[in-house]
Amino acid sequence: MPQREMPLPTVLDPRGRTFGEEERVAVLRVLDSAVLCGAFGHEARALEAEMAQLYGRAEAVSCSSGTAALHLAVAAAGVGPGDEVITTPISDFGTVAPVVAQGGRVVFADVREDDGNLDPDAVEAAVTPRTKAVIAVHLFGGAADTVRLREICDRHGLLLIEDCAQAWLGEDEAGRLLGTTGDIACFSLQQYKHITAGDGGLTLTDDPSLATRMRLFMDKGWDRAEGRIHRTMGLNYRMTELVAAVARVQLTRVAGVVARRRASARRLIEAVGGLPGVTVPQRRTGHAWWVVPLLVDDNTRWARGLEERGVPALPGYLERPLYANPALSGYPPGLCPRAERLIGRTLLVLPWNEGYSEDDVDRIAQALGKVATS
Repeated sequence: MPQREMPLPTVLDPRGRTFGEEERVAVLRVLDSAVLCGAFGHEARALEAEMAQLYGRAEAVSCSSGTAALHLAVAAAGVGPGDEVITTPISDFGTVAPVVAQGGRVVFADVREDDGNLDPDAVEAAVTPRTKAVIAVHLFGGAADTVRLREICDRHGLLLIEDCAQAWLGEDEAGRLLGTTGDIACFSLQQYKHITAGDGGLTLTDDPSLATRMRLFMDKGWDRAEGRIHRTMGLNYRMTELVAAVARVQLTRVAGVVARRRASARRLIEAVGGLPGVTVPQRRTGHAWWVVPLLVDDNTRWARGLEERGVPALPGYLERPLYANPALSGYPPGLCPRAERLIGRTLLVLPWNEGYSEDDVDRIAQALGKVATS
């Protein structure tokens, strides 16, 4: 098959992942120990220490998924029946499921039209006496405005939770790591993320009381200090030792993964920045490039044109804003018009991968050029 016709590397393909001999050794180390449960081994605790050190935060708590990480954060925030949590309508369902699971109400604020991240003005307008927290998603690896969101949360006495599932080692425009401004930051190790152990989650905080609450919630409220006493409500969200061992190796690779994604995204943007009908991301400083989001005039037409040329593309990223899903009710259409326009018309998402060669990137750029002139 000619190189130009080869499918691009994906996260479901060995060419698109960064596994090596170190991960194999780590897995065998755990199997040889005979201890696979994170409650009794040392891999999960070591991963937590290494994650906290990487981000310069006081404590990390491991768990079974990125959704579980967000559930730990929401539970630690004290969200319960009648409480409100403000967040974005453009994200994975895992961002909102924990709020619903706690009996809280998700309040959706509209987004900035240029990058799909939360509009701080819309967030502030949505604050009520029942608001407990704000979940800021760093969409696609680009920074939400955590400086303004932090100020809003501080003024109203709210907890700020950063959803960094798509933003490993991303930075804001001042060079601060995403995940270091919020009271709690949540990360995912799911198959499609920058690094993976299949599934898995991590939270970060500098507040020891929040860390304690999250650790208890992760392990059925059991502090394991005085026998079998369950001090608070909790679930079994423990990370296994196999997952933690793989994740520890992957953590050593994440800087290289992000660097390669940044280099290839820069190459693409330089090639297509002047194409008619295409607007490239304007906030690129510190972007982690989980995917490459573009703004176009008709995302369905562009996605179809790219697919015909062998380049995968997602029109709108989601099929509908989160509040339009059957699992949620009581939200009217038109609630967040900018988000709805992005999803329905202007947002085009290109899956991105550190395994892309320069030839792969050039091929994507050429396909975009052909669609622009077709």
